[in-house]
Parts: sequence; structure tokens; C-alpha cells
Amino acid sequence: MGTPIPGEAVARDGARLVYGLSGNGPARIALTHSLAMDGSFWMPVADRLADVATVLTWDCRGHGASEKSGGPYTVELFADDLAAIFAEIGWDKAIIAGASMGGCVTLAFAGRHADKVSGVGLFDTTAWYGPDAPQQWAERAEKAVKGGLEALVAFQQTRWFSEAFRAANPDIVQESVEVFLRNDVQAYSESCRMLGAADLRSAVAGIEVPTRIAVGEEDYATPPAMAEALHQGIAGSTFKIIPGGRHLTPLEVPDVIAAELRQLIEATR
Repeated sequence: MGTPIPGEAVARDGARLVYGLSGNGPARIALTHSLAMDGSFWMPVADRLADVATVLTWDCRGHGASEKSGGPYTVELFADDLAAIFAEIGWDKAIIAGASMGGCVTLAFAGRHADKVSGVGLFDTTAWYGPDAPQQWAERAEKAVKGGLEALVAFQQTRWFSEAFRAANPDIVQESVEVFLRNDVQAYSESCRMLGAADLRSAVAGIEVPTRIAVGEEDYATPPAMAEALHQGIAGSTFKIIPGGRHLTPLEVPDVIAAELRQLIEATR
């Protein structure tokens, strides 16, 4: 696996943001990770795109090596953070893509910074978690605060990966658990509440660039019906259900997700 060239940017409010650039292809792709992961989440996919794209990966605010600033967080704030990184590295436009939380941030970016977007990739994500989301996400946040992140590991593993994948790839599962456990509990809690409050449905209707949507067949965190709603709302988008996939398909089936992004590159040329 390649090692990204590291860099730092400063958000509008002064928060420090850490990013990496990898690959040397002509296309530009910005990838945003899922909740409680970091930029390394995307490296299996980024490695598969190195010949066709320069890939930006980054640690969202409150995650990885980026600043653990106080809340409240919003997906719009995270989207503006990504725009600050674009400004730092001199990108005027790129394909943007994200998984789970990263998909919500991607939708927010598309809504707030449409002039910077040439294509959109949405994986294992949703525009809205539903009317009960604020309470459900608040409960998860509270469980982390009271019991520590360790109390959530078993729950997370079964949501992230299928039984077959966990049995065949214990190293990837363990690496993901280690990243999860390195999170700051308060920042994790704020990120959970952020997702409970997120409603990107208005952003969906405004997307007019090539868009590819994919979701794991067994994803029960953001089920295929949520991905299909995105597809129905974005004119001209493509929609793929990945057989046997669960919630973190960029780690489960990086070849499939990289192929989706390669198709997106072709569509934006």
C-alpha cells in the first residue's frame, strides 16, 4: 500500500486538518471516510486508482490526526473543512466521494460548493437517517460516553463487515477496530449527534454532475432502500447493489469501489 504525501490545512475557524495526497494520474478525486475511521480507510481504493488519479484523503475534524475541536459538529462544517483543504492544495474542482458519514459530507459539499464538483460517488450512505435518527444517534453517543468505545466494538464489527469477511480477513477487521478505539470519545459523540441531525435531502435534488451510487446488499446501517432513494433523487445517477457486501464496502471490496470511481472518471472527461 502506498503512503500518501502528508499535509495540513487550516479550517475557517482555525481548526487544524490533516490530509494526504497519493497517486499521480490526471484526474482529481477527494475521498471522505466513514464515522470513527480516518484517511487510511480509503487507501485500498486509492492504491487502485494511482495510475488514473491524484487522490486526496483526509482526517475529518475530530478524527485521526486532525484537531479534536469542540462541538457541535455539522456535516456542513465538515464540507467547508474539505473546501479549506481544496484551497490549500490549489484544487478548483474534483470528483468527490464518501462512504457512510463521508457520503453525508460529500452531499453537503455538493450542495455548498457545487462549482468545485465534477462528479459524485456515494457509497453505503444516505441523505437522511429518518425521523428517529436524532434519538438513535444520541443513544449511541451516550453509550460511548458512559461505557467507552470498547463497549461498542462488537456492535460495530457486525455492522461494518459480513460474517464471511470477518472470518477471512481478521487483519483488516483488527486494523479497523484499532482505528475506532483511537478516537476521542467526545469527538465521536459529537459526530454521532451530527449524523442524527443531518438532512441532505435538499442537496440531493441539486446534483447535476455524473453520480455513481453503490451499497452493500447486507448493509443494515444504511440499507439499499436509502441508496435507492439517492438514486431516484439524482438525475442520471447509476445504482449498484453489491452482493454480500455490508457497510464498509471500500474495505470489503475495494476493487468494486475503485471500478465505480474509474467509471466516474470516464464520465467526467
